[in-house]
Amino acid sequence: MSTTEKELGWIERLADEFEEASPEKIIEEALKRVPNLTFACSFGAEDMVLLDMLMNIDPEANVFYLDTNVLFQETYDLRDRAIEKYGIPNLRQVLPALTLEQQEEQYGEALWGRDPNQCCNIRKVQPLTNVLKEYDGWITGIRREQAPTRANAKVFEWDGKFNLIKVNPLVRWTEGQVWRYIKQHEVPYNPLHDQNYPSIGCLHCTRPVKPGEDPRSGRWAGFNKTECGLHPSA
Repeated sequence: MSTTEKELGWIERLADEFEEASPEKIIEEALKRVPNLTFACSFGAEDMVLLDMLMNIDPEANVFYLDTNVLFQETYDLRDRAIEKYGIPNLRQVLPALTLEQQEEQYGEALWGRDPNQCCNIRKVQPLTNVLKEYDGWITGIRREQAPTRANAKVFEWDGKFNLIKVNPLVRWTEGQVWRYIKQHEVPYNPLHDQNYPSIGCLHCTRPVKPGEDPRSGRWAGFNKTECGLHPSA
């Protein structure tokens, strides 16, 4: 049996055992079971909930964020507010290999408007791939109700794309539960959420969502694309 098959068996049993557990219990178990764990924080609503929980459980936990160089200013401001509130001593900025200027030289101006998959690959997927090589597992803020591509996500699962354990503590939560936690615990959040931005990515590829639209319809509007490639279709 390969290492991956062994990992899958163990992770599937863990997923079944913690399917009904609270996010805090899932995080605690992940910190115990996964020797070298990190949290990928996008500073979205879900990730701010997880950051609050994680910092209360282990203030020294590893946290990183993908800085594409084209995040909203509100996102950078929230990062600073989060650092002020939680400290986050082991917060790590992960940058693409190419600056925006270098990307324009190689691929032309405004790549995101012509080939968003290529742009996401350069500015998100490749940096994520490189940083995750250093870890045994990562925590994410995905929820099943966010998109059909996430409907089958498990609390604990093997991430075959990046070859490590993936932990999704909020996978069973609804949007309402996320916002109740934020309000009850006074968790800082991005003010763009109050302006009809349920999902916030990069400046050029995110628009407000109209009433009745899918929560992720504001990402890469005009393209047949709802994921940046960090989370493969379930």
